[in-house]
Amino acid sequence: MGFLSPSTSLTRYRVEGKLENPVMENIYTGLTRNAISDIDDNAAERAIGWTAFSDPFIPTFEGSGFTIGTYFLFSLRIDKKTIPAKVIQKYYAIELYKKLKASGREFLSRNEKKMIKEHVINLLTLRIPATPNIYNLLWNHEGESLWFFTNLKSPCEELETLFLTSFHLKLIRLFPYTMAELYGDLSGDEYDSFTRLAPSKLME
Repeated sequence: MGFLSPSTSLTRYRVEGKLENPVMENIYTGLTRNAISDIDDNAAERAIGWTAFSDPFIPTFEGSGFTIGTYFLFSLRIDKKTIPAKVIQKYYAIELYKKLKASGREFLSRNEKKMIKEHVINLLTLRIPATPNIYNLLWNHEGESLWFFTNLKSPCEELETLFLTSFHLKLIRLFPYTMAELYGDLSGDEYDSFTRLAPSKLME
């Protein structure tokens, strides 16, 4: 589910800080320096980076391709290689048999078995393609707000980290507590009482 889906889930953020001028150039630099890297031909198991909204499998931002009106629209992409445990088990057994046959021994040491397993995982990681997961975001720079089109914990955490690295701006996740703190216009006594609030158990 994403920006153009008929139904979606999203996480709202407030963007803290100001981008230096020229804004467009700084955003372009942040996107290109932290664009997703292809890991299909190397042993990396995971890659995280920015990609274009319009063509997420070709991460290019040429020609201001990340703007829509006065908003910025692009995507976070997380590529991950997942090797089924039974596949690892199969190729590990094959390599173990080859090693035993070549050495003429009946047993291998724990360290030798560990090295064989690591070798098998590296080989399989080189051969298996990464599965891409794409999460759209819409950034209202002038309004200091951002909508991230998922509420999954892990992508949200990756977004917050990469956004800070790319643009040197902090994202504050908006939910009732943070919204009351940021926008509640509380007096000193009200704020003190607010900070002492604790969750209540509604069920035993």
